[in-house]
Amino acid sequence: MSTSNHITWHESAVTKAERQQRNQHRSVVIWFTGLSGSGKSTISVALEKALYQQQVHTYRLDGDNVRHGLNNNLGFSPEDRKENIRRIGEVSKLMVDAGLITITAFISPYQADRDEVRNLLDDQAFIEIYTSCSLATCESRDPKGLYQKARNGEIKGFTGINAPYEAPKNPEIIIDTEQETIETAVNQIIDYLKAHDYLGVNL
Repeated sequence: MSTSNHITWHESAVTKAERQQRNQHRSVVIWFTGLSGSGKSTISVALEKALYQQQVHTYRLDGDNVRHGLNNNLGFSPEDRKENIRRIGEVSKLMVDAGLITITAFISPYQADRDEVRNLLDDQAFIEIYTSCSLATCESRDPKGLYQKARNGEIKGFTGINAPYEAPKNPEIIIDTEQETIETAVNQIIDYLKAHDYLGVNL
């Protein structure tokens, strides 16, 4: 929160509701969380493509991508992880106001940090998706070679090895990525969006 007493919020002449009406869908944050290698980025990419093909206005924020720019000054200490998620939460809030379905893929290991993002948003504007996958399977996949580096002591504070991961307590959606295919996972999410009136004209 800003400590300045000399700033003022300027309201837009276009409301979030008007943007949603024009887009013909509600805006929401779809927040993927899970261990590295659990499938967050893979499913989020496929989901964005599927929604785009249905004329849905989306944008995807990925953990590594954001650390190339907005958060390139942050490391992986608990404090930096917290700030990383705080910034993404604020960016996501702006994108929801812009009328977009915002898809994020971040390990986001701490429940409190994910809850803070949820609390930034209106009711039902945050959908938490837990990509459930055992550490052993994630480590066997190791798509970026990070687990091996962590085991070798080259990476400190790596989630699941020498830093904690707090699985969601009550996520809206759980995807077992050891059992479900990418297509099945995407269909599960889109079915949820349709069933809860995020898509279509029932705004």
